[in-house]
Amino acid sequence: MQGRGNIVVGLDIGTTKICSVVGEVGGGDINIIGIGTHPSIGLRKGVVVNIESTVDSIKKAVEEAELMAGCEISSVYAGIAGGHITGFNSRGIVAIKGSEITENDVERVIDAARAVAIPMDREVIHVLPQEYIVDDQTGIQNPVGMAGVRLEAKIHIVTGAVTSAHNIVKCCNRSGLDVCDIVLESLASGEAVLSDEEKELGTALIDLGGGTTDLAVFAGKNIKHTFVLALGGNNLTNDIAIGLRAPHADAEKIKTRFGTCLSHNVSAEDMIEVPGMGGREARKLPRQILGEILEPRMEEIFTLVKREIYRAGMETSIPSGLVLTGGTSLLEGTTEIAESVFNLQTRLGKPQGISGLVDVVNNPMYATGVGLVLYGARNQTEKKFRIRDANIFNRIVTQMKRWFKEVV
Repeated sequence: MQGRGNIVVGLDIGTTKICSVVGEVGGGDINIIGIGTHPSIGLRKGVVVNIESTVDSIKKAVEEAELMAGCEISSVYAGIAGGHITGFNSRGIVAIKGSEITENDVERVIDAARAVAIPMDREVIHVLPQEYIVDDQTGIQNPVGMAGVRLEAKIHIVTGAVTSAHNIVKCCNRSGLDVCDIVLESLASGEAVLSDEEKELGTALIDLGGGTTDLAVFAGKNIKHTFVLALGGNNLTNDIAIGLRAPHADAEKIKTRFGTCLSHNVSAEDMIEVPGMGGREARKLPRQILGEILEPRMEEIFTLVKREIYRAGMETSIPSGLVLTGGTSLLEGTTEIAESVFNLQTRLGKPQGISGLVDVVNNPMYATGVGLVLYGARNQTEKKFRIRDANIFNRIVTQMKRWFKEVV
């Protein structure tokens, strides 16, 4: 560690794989120096269902990253996803106390905006400011120092199930790791694969993972909408296993090696070998069958995401089109189906804005892991979640005490 810059570690706890990415932050550059992956066994649809298996997978992924980076990992930025994640917009208004807006006024208006009823079984994961309005002047990113009498804030609040977040922290703690922060995976992926121009103009990021498909709509450099769909690559594998009557592990290999979402692009003579179940003989089938199985499922996923974009009234907010990322986006024909469903320009998103092991992480499946490192580098914090010390979200209690002191 001698002579090293600041080390930031992102831990992508996914349904199909656990990925640990080590980044060195120094002089404004982020240098990826280590990466470790291990198959994920204890998660289903982004939620921990077996703590021991998850702990084992995390340990192995972190050990691999430690060996490559040549350093010891003690704290991580952990990603969270799953069908329990919900995001909604809120707004708050306060009167400005002095002649100009201070940091205190900004904190007060965000507190006013986040004063919404949240059920006891849910917890706030992110409060993301979208824009500030000073006396009807809209589109302000940082109002500090401006003159005005009324300050308004529009924010996006992301909430998740307390138990799911608690279990992610518990798994990390049992693996000997502190959790610096829990980060929504689609927000992290956006840090890694979107350019500043795309965030400014308006883009929909679709992260196609193993257990979930995460949507994040960016516009005006801020996140405008988030949504998690509990469908992903595992559903495609399951469809292949049922359609071809093949074991699940073999169906995954067939999907990875031969999978295509466009049957009309495949030659009729192109054949694949499907292993038999329970000692039965292997069969040869035309590869076109894979396209016929995968195309309707991929269309269904994109149609449901499109329906959510229209439900949220965001269809006019994404003029620069779609960016697909995540391991499932590597399937042949995925971008073509997205373009046909959304009728928008679509590209594959790979991590950018980094140096170091660029060749290794230049793949959509590492977008979340690299994004967590970028998020951690830009939002470095000393807070740590330890289950045994206090409540998982004791930072909120501390913040409230500080707010009350300022008010008094």
